[in-house]
This record gives sequence, structure tokens and C-alpha cells, in this order.
Amino acid sequence: MASSDPAKRAVSASTTAHVVSEGVAPGTDHAEAHEQARIGLSRAECLEARLAHDARFDGHFFTGVLSTGIYCRPICPARAPLERNVRYFQSAANAEQFGLRPCLRCRPELAPGLQQVLPEVLTRALRAIDSGMLAEQSLAQLARALGVTERTLRRQFEQHLGAAPMQIEQTRRLLLAKRLLADTRLPITEIAYAAGFTSIRRFNDAWQHAYGMAPRTQRAASSHPSLPELKEETTLTLRLAYRPPYDVHAMLAFYRLRAIPGLERAGADFYERRHRVQGSEGWIRVEPGLGHSLNVTLSGVALRALPDILHRVRRMWDLDADLGQISAHLTRDPLLASLAAHSPGVRLPAGWSDYEVLLRAIVGQQVSVKGAITIMGRLVARTEAQFGEAALPTPAQLCALDLDGIGMPGSRIRTLQGVAAAMVSGALVLEGDCDEALLALPGIGPWTIAYWRLRTGRDTDAFPASDLVLQKALGAGQKLPVPEMETRSHPWHPWRAYAASWLWHAMSVAPELLGIESGPRPKRPKRAPTAATPDNPETTS
Repeated sequence: MASSDPAKRAVSASTTAHVVSEGVAPGTDHAEAHEQARIGLSRAECLEARLAHDARFDGHFFTGVLSTGIYCRPICPARAPLERNVRYFQSAANAEQFGLRPCLRCRPELAPGLQQVLPEVLTRALRAIDSGMLAEQSLAQLARALGVTERTLRRQFEQHLGAAPMQIEQTRRLLLAKRLLADTRLPITEIAYAAGFTSIRRFNDAWQHAYGMAPRTQRAASSHPSLPELKEETTLTLRLAYRPPYDVHAMLAFYRLRAIPGLERAGADFYERRHRVQGSEGWIRVEPGLGHSLNVTLSGVALRALPDILHRVRRMWDLDADLGQISAHLTRDPLLASLAAHSPGVRLPAGWSDYEVLLRAIVGQQVSVKGAITIMGRLVARTEAQFGEAALPTPAQLCALDLDGIGMPGSRIRTLQGVAAAMVSGALVLEGDCDEALLALPGIGPWTIAYWRLRTGRDTDAFPASDLVLQKALGAGQKLPVPEMETRSHPWHPWRAYAASWLWHAMSVAPELLGIESGPRPKRPKRAPTAATPDNPETTS
């Protein structure tokens, strides 16, 4: 691992450069074997993937070319290096820690991330880093927020990721800056602050140390002459990559059905929403891009909020999932194999924020998707009327919001405002381990928590076993009891959330695959809302 001491790291980099020039991997075979084990692929599999330029492995590993001192994506169009001159790395941070610099042709900063099954505290730490938390807080503060010691956090990073937390943070900053240098006309000073550096001097020093050139030299080498000039209001368009298969139209259909009036819009080939992040208000637009990517246009964005917004979009659109690995596990089940064959590329759509997903889950109890979205739109409208903001109410605003006649039973209103009050008081912190705190609130039960964990993207194994639609999906149209649901889903661990997503999707587009006739459904008599079962999950919102 690279030392945090700049002088020591300079010596390390010098030594690495010498060894790179000789074409021999520094360190021992033991260290390389550990790195290969973390990748989860053999050298032969990595070789096959890079020679085939297989996009399914993009971001799964990086190829370090020891004879040139660069690292590449498996899809790099450059001439393939000899295998004896290659070492494989789990992440860009591992490659840069080794002293390599990113390729200018395949641009590793554009590779999709990699969703991994890791200890929960490590998953939460990576989410915090990816959203830019370490640009504002220290590692000690992050560890305290996660409820562990700084030493424990460092040890888990080294054990599971092979890199220190600050190395991963530094690589995140540099690669985001590299993307902005190449793909926008933002001034270099603004790029430095957007990436998370506290001063232009620190940015220049870090860039020179990592890449051996000045940022403006990098821009001259990699920027495109046809980039649009910046307008007065900052508008950026960036590409976010994914590994195929990816059913972008299924994702758009999901968000189109669930778009909150006054806050979101979605069509056959786009999704838009207004946002408020870190005091920044603006809008984003997501649409299919060239190749295996989405185009994301951001307007009115405070640049310091850019890492957080990009993290939210990647999580919301499930861009970092390794569907090959997930499918290999789930398709051992013949039923799920038939669903994957019919609709390859179905992902796990998530929400904009943990708080918004929780509001959706509570409002969605006992009502249809359409009914829940109508009520969510009313929340936006009432927030605008009472507070002058066309947005979902903040927890403090929700405590004071007039919800009479909004279309929900009193018990559910009390649940909504009870959650808001707990967040305002600090008794409920959604970013932490909050399942017990949520269960202690009236109107919150196992389904709400499982659904919330699933739609926040924080738990790939979340499975709302009491969900009525899932019960009918696995019961061939009949309601399968919860104990049988748990037994049936157990072999799908740790990807049960994806199995749920596939089942919900099949129920909407191909119920015959589940043994359910797809003719017109008989009309059900209307019934008045009841407070008897506040966590009744008869919804897929």
C-alpha cells in the first residue's frame, strides 16, 4: 500500500517506475495472488475478457501495462499488450496505488463502478466516499458516523479492497477531475473544487504527482474541440457507463409510472427531475446514450454537489451492478432463468434519496402505484403552497405541513409525521443502521423496511416476503404464505432484491411465465382504507 507521507510515496513511485521500465511486477507473487482473488477472476479469464474487448467486464477489473506504466479498461481499443507485461487490478485506486496512470484512449474514469457483496459498514463507507463526503469531513468523522473506529475502517478497506480509504478518495477526485477536463469547458479552478480539492495548489500537486504532467497539459491532450461553450447557468452533460445487458426501456417505464407530479417527468426516452442537494437547486435529465452509457444533463448545479448528484444517479439507475454475476447465481432457479431469458437486463431501480424512498414506501401502503403517486404529488403541491418550494417537504416542513384531506387515513399521516419528527429530533438517522429505530415507530413494519432497503440500493438481499404481488408471483396467482416465501427465496441470497425486481417486472409484462393467465383482470370492489394493518404491502410503488 502507498504511504500517506508524500516523501515516502515519491520514493515508492520512483521504485515502481524503475520496476515498470523493466517490465516486471514489483512485490511478491503472494500480493498479486491476493489482488487476483479480490477480482474474482483468474488471469486466464481476465486475458480472455480483454482480448475480446468484452464490455460485460468493463469496470470489473483494470489491466496494468507494466511496460508503459498505464492502466486500461478491458475494452481498450489499443493494441493488446503481451500477457507477461500485464498485471490485473481490482480497481483504479489499486492501479494508481501501484504507480500507474490512466490510459488516454479508453479513459478508465468512464468505466462503470462495481457493486460488490461487502460488510455493510464498508458498503456504507464506499457510498459516503463516492458521494464526496471525505471532501468535507475527515476519515475519523466518517468512522464515527459509521459507528466504528478509524483503525477498524482502515483494516476493512485493506482486507476487502486492497487500498486505503484516502487512496480511494484521492483516485475518485482525480478521475472526476480528469473527466471534467476532457468533457467540459469548465475552468480548471472550478474543476478542482468540483472534484473535492480544497485548493488549486493541492489539486495541481496531486495531479502532477499521480500523472506526471500539469492539468492543462492533460486537457490539451484529451479534450474534444467540439465541446459546447458554457452558458451563464452551468449546464453539463456527462456520460455514465454500465455493463451490458441493461434494459434501459424497462427502467424508463418504471420511472414513467412512478413520476411524482410537480417534481418528475418521464417519457419513452427520457427522465427529468428537479433536485435540491447540498443547498443546490436545479434539474437533471437522463436519456440513453451511445454504446453502453446514459447521458446525464445537469443544470443549475453547484459544482461542490456534483459528486453527490452523480452518485445518486448511478445508484438510482443501478449502473454499477454486475448483472453477469447476479444472473449466474439467480438463474440456477429454473423460474428465474425463464424470466432472465425473456427479459435480460432488468435491473433494480432505486430512489433519489433514502428519505424520498421512505416517504414513497409509507404512502404506498395499501394503495396502488397510481394512488400513491397521486398523494406524493399532493405533498409537493402542499409544500409549494405552504412553504413556497415545489419539492417534497423536508422533515421539519413535514412536521408542520397541513395534511388534512390529502387522501390518506389518519394513521398513515401520523406515521409520516412521526418519521419526520424522529428525524428532526435526531432519534432517526437514515444514513446509519436504523432498522430498529424505524420498527419502533407506529405504522412501520417488516415490509416497509425491506422495501425501503431494496429501493435505496443499500441491500442487494432485501426481500419483502409479505409483498402481495411477490406472493402471487411465486404462488402462480395464489397468495403464498410468508414462511414459504422465505424458504423459496433462501437460495437466492445474496441477490434476493434482484429476484424481487425480476418477479415484479414479469408480473407486469409476462405473467404467463409465472403460471398466471394474462387476460383482463376482474374489477375489485372499492374498500375504505383501514388502519388495522398499517404495514400492509399491497403495492409495488
